[in-house]
Amino acid sequence: MSILASAVRPGIYRDSILLMQLQAALTELPGVQEAGAVMATPENLELLATSGLEAPAATELGSGDLLIVVKADSESAALDALDRVDALLGRESGSGDVRYNPQSIETASRSCPRARFALVSVPGRYASTVADRALDLGLNVFLFSDHVPLEEEIRLKRRAGDAGLLVMGPDCGTALIGGIGLGFANRVRRGSIGIVSASGTGLQAVACAVHERGAGVSHAIGTGGRDLSREVGAATTLQALDLLRRDPGTGVIVLLSKPPDPDVAERLLEAAAATGKPTVVAFQGAALETSFANSTVCIASGLGDAADIACELAGGGAGPHGGRERAGLSPAGGEAREMLSADPSRPPAPLVRGLFAGGTLALEMLLGLRGRLAPLSSNLHVSGVCPVDERERKPGHVVLDLGADEYTAGRPHPMIDHGIRTGRLQQEASDPDVGLILLDVVLGFGAHEDPAAELAPAISGAVRPNLEIVTIVVGTDADPQGLESQIERLETAGAIVRREVREAVSYALRRAGGLGGEPQGDAEAAPQRAVRQRGAPGRTERAAEPRQPEQRHEARPVPLSALEPRPAAINIGLERFAESVAAQGAEVIHVDWRPPAGGDARLREILEKLRR
Repeated sequence: MSILASAVRPGIYRDSILLMQLQAALTELPGVQEAGAVMATPENLELLATSGLEAPAATELGSGDLLIVVKADSESAALDALDRVDALLGRESGSGDVRYNPQSIETASRSCPRARFALVSVPGRYASTVADRALDLGLNVFLFSDHVPLEEEIRLKRRAGDAGLLVMGPDCGTALIGGIGLGFANRVRRGSIGIVSASGTGLQAVACAVHERGAGVSHAIGTGGRDLSREVGAATTLQALDLLRRDPGTGVIVLLSKPPDPDVAERLLEAAAATGKPTVVAFQGAALETSFANSTVCIASGLGDAADIACELAGGGAGPHGGRERAGLSPAGGEAREMLSADPSRPPAPLVRGLFAGGTLALEMLLGLRGRLAPLSSNLHVSGVCPVDERERKPGHVVLDLGADEYTAGRPHPMIDHGIRTGRLQQEASDPDVGLILLDVVLGFGAHEDPAAELAPAISGAVRPNLEIVTIVVGTDADPQGLESQIERLETAGAIVRREVREAVSYALRRAGGLGGEPQGDAEAAPQRAVRQRGAPGRTERAAEPRQPEQRHEARPVPLSALEPRPAAINIGLERFAESVAAQGAEVIHVDWRPPAGGDARLREILEKLRR
């Protein structure tokens, strides 16, 4: 018989990462079966109840209260665990070398006048208010928070544009400014290649590939996944392109995104050409139309190809560590090495499962398999791919983005906590029809400190004679997790390690018997691509009738001082992000942020009106 016990810490706020660490520590205690530690919002209480950890009905809770629920073998084990909560909270909230924690952004700004960026990762319902206060102080905003309404994103970016500031996000995972990574970021060498990306893991994949090929990154500016929608109109992307155009340290630009709105894509291609710098564009799965002349814009077929072209243009992609020679890929399709290395004596894998933490990596895998393996389904919305239905579990090949909102509600992102993937890995491995499982492991600052520690045992327990597990490792030899060590431990556990998605696509097609032609990738877009000779002038004609121009809002140029080396930052939200900035040698202050008005929505609205 199991015993449920709970405890409340009124008015104590901890971010989701610290609560995840507390929860993990509680489950390791003797006699504890499960544990939950959440801020007592209605959404979190519902999630706890769904997982069988419902708080006692008599407990009075507010959204600003910390709730801990323990399921244990006995009452004594449950009470012993709850007695350890305060000690564990103190242990899990250490902040290393981060400077003292003021309780407001305003105080932090006065204490750190050099700060140029605010890192905002508070729950989405509070994010706009926090971002507004940062803009009030003249700070560029790195907005990691998700679940921010679209109309708020439009308003924030228009306001920032009027002030000559950047709002990177919402849901922006990665940036590299002046040699310092914000959010999830890898340690890469400095160089002349600038990156603008609406895709966080796409940015990381290209930056790591550039590093491995011997070139370097000047700056990498994330924009958030909705920036290239028609409603937002690429507000931050256009600012970033203009900023890199004026940056003397940037010689080549890479522009990355999942499929943008067609009108927005057209405008961006024109803006890229207007920079006067060689620009490599990778819009995954998009049909591109252009009508500009004398262009230096190149269209890449994917993330690896974008890195290849950028390094060639920058003069840093030659040699044994660079370009197509390093990857062992042919220009036509990239299957040469895999067709030779895969063991033809092994039976084809009947079903493929992709369990990805990075949405961009999942999309590139999906595009590579589309049209080659069927039936194919996903929670990513891609033409020619069926929507996944987790309830019916229909047979077929499946690629999942486990970092999508439907999987991360109430839990940390799978780049931080691999629990959702290890559980799903065991589930898929138990299906005898599944013969190939695809995973990604993304290293760098902000990510899990040791992914192999969690994934390697799960892989070792899942591998069987008719099941292979391919792991795509994105990282560099300078990342804190240790690239070589991670790869070695994953391979020892039985994983087949690849460094790029296109290599894993080739292996999957070979093993699953899907080699009837070239990989699809963005095949639907191919007939309309503006494939320029790299750097050569020319003209491509418009393939369709002119569209009505969208409404445009001209922004003030962002000062080049935003790209100063080792920018100082103010962090509001996940303490992990402050710790990673400090570990890179930059100045950072972490704000001891708490939900205003104790999380009471009505009182918070009143206070905000009074403040304005």
